[in-house]
Amino acid sequence: MTTALFPGSFDPFHNGHLEVVERARSLFEGFVVAVVRNPSKREALFDVEDRLELIEACVGGGVSLVTTDTLTVEVAREVGADVIVRGVRAVSDFENELQMAQMNRQLSGIETLFVPTGTSYSFIASRLIREVARYGGDVSAFVPEPVARKMKERFGG
Repeated sequence: MTTALFPGSFDPFHNGHLEVVERARSLFEGFVVAVVRNPSKREALFDVEDRLELIEACVGGGVSLVTTDTLTVEVAREVGADVIVRGVRAVSDFENELQMAQMNRQLSGIETLFVPTGTSYSFIASRLIREVARYGGDVSAFVPEPVARKMKERFGG
């Protein structure tokens, strides 16, 4: 059985993330989304439990969810993943992702599959969505409906 791991902070989970999940999960028998508690990122918009609930509401069945605060390769080993999936939007993403992929392969032998986002999602970033929402902007075009609802609860509007 081939299992893929798609790690990220997903704060918030947006349409670009959803597209990667939908496209990549069809390539594997098992698909695991790992919500990463990333201490290097500033204060989270949603806590890990909220992110898990939102992702589950957005992706439906066929995906397992886990949380982690350790190395991605350790999570991959724990869930039996053969491949790490990473979405890329632009060349700038690729440069950083390539270094991580090479490090992960060196540490564990696990390969990384890059899934380029469609052009309609290439500009979407969680950081930008958080900023727009904090200033009262409408982010509903960039996030799945459950996330848009939760963000309206958080920021009003």
